[in-house]
Amino acid sequence: MDNYTAFKGTLIPIGGNEDKGSGPNEMYTHDFIQEGILANVVKESGGPGARIVVITTASRIPHEVGENYLSAFHSLGCDKVGILDIRSQAEAESATSMRLIEEADCLMFSGGDQSEIIRQIGGTLLHEMLLSKLKESSFVLAGTSAGAMCMSLEMIAGGSSPDALRKGNVKMKRGMGFIPEAIIDSHFIQRGRFGRLAEAMAQFPELLGIGLAEDTAIVIKNSDDCRVIGSGMVILFDATCLSHNRFTELAAETPLSIANLTTHILAHGDRFSLQRRNIQILESGSTVPMG
Repeated sequence: MDNYTAFKGTLIPIGGNEDKGSGPNEMYTHDFIQEGILANVVKESGGPGARIVVITTASRIPHEVGENYLSAFHSLGCDKVGILDIRSQAEAESATSMRLIEEADCLMFSGGDQSEIIRQIGGTLLHEMLLSKLKESSFVLAGTSAGAMCMSLEMIAGGSSPDALRKGNVKMKRGMGFIPEAIIDSHFIQRGRFGRLAEAMAQFPELLGIGLAEDTAIVIKNSDDCRVIGSGMVILFDATCLSHNRFTELAAETPLSIANLTTHILAHGDRFSLQRRNIQILESGSTVPMG
């Protein structure tokens, strides 16, 4: 993962949306993506004729989640949609899984528990195939909630919002490495995850923090150019100019103090760069540095 190079494909991390769910935690809900976001996924994948695979590994109710996506994609005219519920690395590397992904124009990770995606798919031949397809083709890789968070190389694996900003309460793991320049958090505004992502930035100040609101996504082209879509906001944390950060020196459970963590709030149509660290607001059309 550390030698990850530029890709030709498109990444679409989505902040999640639980309007169709039945419980407070996404692991137990259907995680339905509203038509605007899903329509963009279909468009980027080549239109209704695209071959789409939904992986429900993160979910504890994979059958319901799979049926929900089949219905949603069908409403957009897509009839070449497959569901993969991978529950082991052996299943990830099976002939069926490998063939479906090899033939797919788009893969979408459902919501749930991002650590399950890493546990069952990370480091497998299927993982390597995804990296290869992103690098060499126009492949689209989308993911919602946990499916978005797993795209980071340094991935938030757990930690509640009320307990954040005390050293060690935000748990980090190695993610899938599709977006090595950033740490992604989802349901960002609705679940008040500002402190959680801020603590992650204290641990990895060289990375960009991306907080995705529900029904909001970014479309990433050429490993760098990001466009905001959807009805909510994207919150960016840039730690380039931190003037105080003693994370490495503090004992566990000690409250953190961080100075000069730059914050940006972007909405539909706004753009930013992962590599150059600048932003472009749709209304002004001008490009300015983040820091």
